[in-house]
Amino acid sequence: MHTPEQFLPAHAAPGALPADAYAFGFRGGELLVGGSRESPEVPRLAELKAAGIEGTPYYLGTLAGAACVAITLDDDAPVPPGLAVRGLRSLFFVLPDALVALAGRAFQVVEWDRTHRYCGRCGTPTRDKPADRARECPRCGLLAYPRVSPAMMALITRDREILLARAHRFPSGMYSALAGFVEPGETIEDCVHREVREEVGVDIRALVYFGSQSWPFPHSLMIAFTAEYAGGTLRLDAAEIDDAQWFAVDRLPTLPPRISIARHLIDATVARLRR
Repeated sequence: MHTPEQFLPAHAAPGALPADAYAFGFRGGELLVGGSRESPEVPRLAELKAAGIEGTPYYLGTLAGAACVAITLDDDAPVPPGLAVRGLRSLFFVLPDALVALAGRAFQVVEWDRTHRYCGRCGTPTRDKPADRARECPRCGLLAYPRVSPAMMALITRDREILLARAHRFPSGMYSALAGFVEPGETIEDCVHREVREEVGVDIRALVYFGSQSWPFPHSLMIAFTAEYAGGTLRLDAAEIDDAQWFAVDRLPTLPPRISIARHLIDATVARLRR
C-alpha cells in the first residue's frame, strides 16, 4: 500500500475539522464503511456524527484537498444502520488504492492509541503530547510513538530462476519472496542475510534495494531487496516455511496480490530476467 501522491500528511489539524472529512473509524481491527459490499465507501465525518458515532479522532492530513481523520471506536460500539465493519484485507481491490493506503495508515494510528492508554513504565494513564504524534506519561515523562516494525523482503535470483517460498499461513498454492523481521541491533542488510540463511539455508550476495511499503498487519514496514544466489542447498525451517523452490521465470506459481510490494518485486525482477 504505497502512500498516494496526492496525500499530504500532517498530525495537527489546521482548524476545525470539516464535515466532509474522510472518517476512518476502526472498531478493533475492522473499518466502518458505508455503501454496499461490492462498492464500499469511506464515510464522511458528518455521516458518523449524524449516526451518533463518537471516538478519539486523529488528524492524518489531506487527500486531494479533503481532510482525513482516524477515529478510535470502542470495541463494543454498535454499528448503525447503513454502515458495516470490514477487515482491511477484504477491502483490497474494492476501495480505491488511495483510500486503502490511508485506511492502513489510520489503522496503525488507532492501534497505537488503543494499546498505549497507560504508561509501560509506571502504569499511569497517558495523554496526547501537543504538536506531536505521541502519547506521554504525565508522571514519569515516558513518550510512546506509533510503533513501526521493520521487516526485510528478499527475492533471490539464480540465472533465470527466482527463489519463492510458501509460509504455512499462505493461501493454498501461493508462493512469495522471503520475509522476516529485523531484530534489535541488526542492520537491514544483516537481517536479510540472517533470515535467508535461517529460512532456506542458502547464502546470498549483491543485495540491491528495491523499495518499501507500509503493511498494516498490524504495523510493519516492508523493505524489499533483490539478491543473487551465492551457494548452499535448500534447507527449510519447518516452523516457518512449508515449501521453497527455484522457479523459472516462464513457469511461476500463484503469486501475491498486485497491491503488495512482494508482487511488485517479483514482477519487476521477472521482467528484468526475461530481457
